[in-house]
Amino acid sequence: MTKPTIAVFLAPGCEEIEALTVVDILFRAGIECHTISVGEDRLVTSSHEVSMLANRHIDDADLDLDAYDMLVLPGGIPGTPNLHANDRLMAAVRAFAAANRPVSAICAAPSILAKEGLLEGRRATSNPGFHEVLAEHGAEVAPNEPVVVDGNFTTSQGMGTAIDFALEIVRRYKGDDEVERLKGAVVYWGR
Repeated sequence: MTKPTIAVFLAPGCEEIEALTVVDILFRAGIECHTISVGEDRLVTSSHEVSMLANRHIDDADLDLDAYDMLVLPGGIPGTPNLHANDRLMAAVRAFAAANRPVSAICAAPSILAKEGLLEGRRATSNPGFHEVLAEHGAEVAPNEPVVVDGNFTTSQGMGTAIDFALEIVRRYKGDDEVERLKGAVVYWGR
């Protein structure tokens, strides 16, 4: 079995905690993770003016998005619409969904999946301000759950649920024991 490699996409105006929490937790779990910019270059400024240098740029000639095991979409405004506006990323998200491959989204970003028609008939959650968007596009909204896993999709509510979200990604690849180990390692008292 090959080791998984996860792609976390950084768009100008993204929510940095949602992105970097995933990167940090995956690193601690020994899961390879690449940050990929969809901005003008590899330097991305978050919604709170935090500058982050991505590992890769989505337009890198040698970047094969299909080689990743999971695509992760952090939220934030205007990060979410900036992710949704990237044609190459959206083609990859649709291809992953069609092949039943994992896609994860947090905060406002699950609205991208809903608008693409990928959450119809599926349980999902998002930032409460986007529950209506999910429902309008046929998702079964789980408003009281911090993270929802439905098949190949993992969705979460926002910055306050970012650790739970990241741990669910770890659970997919390394199981419950690794999740419990990580909770102790980072002194996590949540669910």
